[in-house]
Amino acid sequence: MRLKLIAAFALLIWPLPGPLLAASRENTATLGGDYVGSETCVACHAEQQKSFDRTIMGNAMAHSKSGIEARGCESCHGPGKAHVQAGGGKDTIPVRFAKGTSTPVEEQNAACISCHSKGNQMFWRGSAHESRVMACVDCHQVHYGSPVARQAALTEKTRYGAPLNETAGIRKSQPEICLTCHQVRRAQLERSSHMPYREGKVTCTSCHNPHGSPNPSQLIQSSINENCYSCHAERRGPFLWEHPPVMENCDNCHDPHGSSNPQLLKVRMPRVCDSCHVSSRHPTQAQTLSSIKTFNRSCTNCHSLIHGSNHPSGDMFIR
Repeated sequence: MRLKLIAAFALLIWPLPGPLLAASRENTATLGGDYVGSETCVACHAEQQKSFDRTIMGNAMAHSKSGIEARGCESCHGPGKAHVQAGGGKDTIPVRFAKGTSTPVEEQNAACISCHSKGNQMFWRGSAHESRVMACVDCHQVHYGSPVARQAALTEKTRYGAPLNETAGIRKSQPEICLTCHQVRRAQLERSSHMPYREGKVTCTSCHNPHGSPNPSQLIQSSINENCYSCHAERRGPFLWEHPPVMENCDNCHDPHGSSNPQLLKVRMPRVCDSCHVSSRHPTQAQTLSSIKTFNRSCTNCHSLIHGSNHPSGDMFIR
């Protein structure tokens, strides 16, 4: 404790060593304004630099293609002149991203959006997550070290698998990072019939764009059906005889996140069919367990082509 007090007192008297002050002045002259250059930052923050060098952003800034990238540390944290002259201190950093920071979320996100404003981030403004005042650093982290080491750590800690390119810069692998907030989806994921999240075959971003989308529920595709067809191409058609609820929305019959019923159905057969076919053809009265309506696949024992049929006589979707 005594050593810390002495060090703090020394910084107040001698804010910056002579060579470092000279480097700071040289970098300020080169960059202009209140910028002091990354070399000045690294003199004190060597550990942070080590965890940043091998990241995607670290590599980009090492081979800068724009004026913003050339600023290095200060491209995200803001001009460091005041911080250097004060001899350090968290409160003198213009933009901080750590927990408990006084920097507003909007200002934190503005530092990220200054570069990441295209591609997947195009619809961030006004998106569900932005509207809920979520910070980029709630999900992402920049100082994460070697991607290989990062992946090894994530694989050990999470129950769900995730590809390498999905984990770089993300605090946890998918879907764990999403399920931290979306607890209802976590419960659905534990049901007997589920999307293959647990097997690591798909992730949340296979269907949704967490940075925003012009489509409902932040879907990647323009509609729920288009999202489903990206994997289930055999259901797309076109069919000679098309089933109206299938054409309208796959969500009419299926719960895409998980269900206790087979094939992700919202309710079991025959009730899922009876919800529309109330009294047509087959009455909806209670049936015995031996009835063809309740045995095995129920309605699909006969009407097996319920997603659509190309048979000339397939208007009833029979096999």
